[in-house]
Amino acid sequence: MVEVLRSRPTEAGSEAAESVLRTLHPDWSVSNEGVSPLVSDLGEAVYPPEDTAYVSSFPGLEIVCDQRLMLDYPSRLPQRLLEAANGRAVILHAMHSVVDWLAFAIWIDGELVRSLSVSPDGGIQENIGEPLSFEAPFWGGEPPAERTPGWPNQDPYPLPFHPLELGEETLRSLFGFVLEGIPDPEDVDASEFLAHGFRLLDPDGPTPEQRQAERDALIAQMGPPRFFRMQPDGSMLEVDLP
Repeated sequence: MVEVLRSRPTEAGSEAAESVLRTLHPDWSVSNEGVSPLVSDLGEAVYPPEDTAYVSSFPGLEIVCDQRLMLDYPSRLPQRLLEAANGRAVILHAMHSVVDWLAFAIWIDGELVRSLSVSPDGGIQENIGEPLSFEAPFWGGEPPAERTPGWPNQDPYPLPFHPLELGEETLRSLFGFVLEGIPDPEDVDASEFLAHGFRLLDPDGPTPEQRQAERDALIAQMGPPRFFRMQPDGSMLEVDLP
């Protein structure tokens, strides 16, 4: 997959992108209704809103960006999605910066060969298969994970590496680009590629209105917000805002 993007292929267009989603989800509703923007660059499309998917289609490679693919246990990717790949390699990659979480997995000819899901709070949730070569320095503690200066918790980081740093190296090694940090000279720029947006609804899943009602109920149970301001020495002080 790295070689495909490094060859700077031409993106196939909206119809090809829509065909990818209809192949993956033949019983789901796929439309452009309410999607903004309809066309994005790939670097901005990697974390679309709920019920939205962005797709880039190239000769020999399709990239699908959808929150529903961000699985805590990547090995549980639905079998029908693997079957839709028709024997081609499948890579799942997901990160969330709020909780320093990384998950990725690789299937070759429909067989899972590597899966990892890790975060500082959840620990190693899934670790299947042999680590890939680009993982080795991280498991060896290079570069070491460090706490953010000034935040209350300055205990040693509970993992030998920072999941988001490994996540960026995983992107580079498997796709050829990074989203944050300094790119290598051979890296491609994800913003050079187009991604097409679609409204994607599961007929058997909760409706957007049902999910919003669940969120509203959770918010109602929460206490009032707290606000902190960083001090000159880097510490955080709770403050009252008008």
